[in-house]
Amino acid sequence: MLVVPLIERKRDGGALTPEEWSALVAAYTDGRVPDYQMAALLMAVLLRGLERHELAALTDAMLASGQRLAFDSWTTRRVDKHSTGGVGDKVSLVLAPLVAACGVAVPMMSGRGLGHTGGTLDKLEAIPGFRTGLSLAEAKAQVMKLGCVMIGQTPEIAPADGRLYALRDVTGTVEAIPLIAASIMSKKLAEGLNALVLDVKRGSGAFLPKLEQSLELARTMIALGEDRGCPTVALLTAMDRPLGRACGNALETEEAILALRGEGPEDLMEVTYALGVEMLLAAGIEKTSKKARQRLTNALASGLAAEKFEQIIAAQGGNPKTVEDPSVLPQAKEVEVYAAPRTGVVTHVEPRIIGRAVVAMGGGRLKVEDEVDPTVGFVITVKPGDKVLAGEPIASVFARDPGGMKLGFEALQLAIGVKDKLSVKPLPLISHRVSKDGVEKLV
Repeated sequence: MLVVPLIERKRDGGALTPEEWSALVAAYTDGRVPDYQMAALLMAVLLRGLERHELAALTDAMLASGQRLAFDSWTTRRVDKHSTGGVGDKVSLVLAPLVAACGVAVPMMSGRGLGHTGGTLDKLEAIPGFRTGLSLAEAKAQVMKLGCVMIGQTPEIAPADGRLYALRDVTGTVEAIPLIAASIMSKKLAEGLNALVLDVKRGSGAFLPKLEQSLELARTMIALGEDRGCPTVALLTAMDRPLGRACGNALETEEAILALRGEGPEDLMEVTYALGVEMLLAAGIEKTSKKARQRLTNALASGLAAEKFEQIIAAQGGNPKTVEDPSVLPQAKEVEVYAAPRTGVVTHVEPRIIGRAVVAMGGGRLKVEDEVDPTVGFVITVKPGDKVLAGEPIASVFARDPGGMKLGFEALQLAIGVKDKLSVKPLPLISHRVSKDGVEKLV
């Protein structure tokens, strides 16, 4: 296949035909197109965009590159959630077992860390023995038995996206709306869903910081879902500060477990409940937001959600005692407290700096083949608007060596601002709801 003319056409602002996208994706999946040519094309897409028919063709080609989960006549409603990526975003680890405990099947397929953001799979794999690499047959059987599975992208599902996802992470081509939309939707449409709920991040720590970009991404994915028979709704949530307190794989997994036990940070729980309400409504389990919220809080308070997570962990080869005793998780070799540099008000906690520091300390990937250290990261106990005293502990750094500790402290000095007063208000935690019917501003 001659790829260079396609790269040149897209570079110059032209469009590829659906047939060309189909042939190109198939050839790349089979190894007949090298990474360096596909990377060049991805950069051209980042700079020039895709026309609507190109996006549809790319999504369908990625979906067609593999198999799909098929539940045939099974009547239990199946709904999944996907986040566009953030720092400290461990919502999936709380939400999947919580919603499953309410009677909705959740066949959750997640990704690894991408750029400065963390990945659900890396967090799950911090649990000793946890297997995210289940086959489609194993995943289907577990969903039908437990109502939930939490897996990575199997070689059977959208293998083209699996290769492109890793390539985008290391070639500076993550922040492209059509590539993000096609990647997410090709996986989600392969899950055999009845509906999909999206958590689209906005703010400085999001891949697409501006509100207009977040709304465009939400609308793009909703159109892809609706056109393919999967009703889709999105909530826009804040990523101008980390979500919750923990940032880093094992630390976030521990915080998710605490949340399932009723001890989660307020902002993490608010986003989790809002997305859970949408999932229960989409499944038809409840008819009103108030009743859906009550069902979720009951499942958490009764211990059913934590018990469901234990069952998932055990079924996927992990140590279920992790839920009872999070100290089973791998622990950092070095931990030090970071103190407020002065008395004043916290003006910002910059998530992108924090996320990049976690990667640099070993908690993410700089190259496709890099291994992740699950123990490193931060616990940050302040939010913008909080008043602090000079010398007061406001964060902890978890590192594997003195070099990592130095990186961690330097990152916190850059990321956390303390001044006399707050000059810019933080974004609303949940600001918009987007559906096929339009955009609803929630604040």
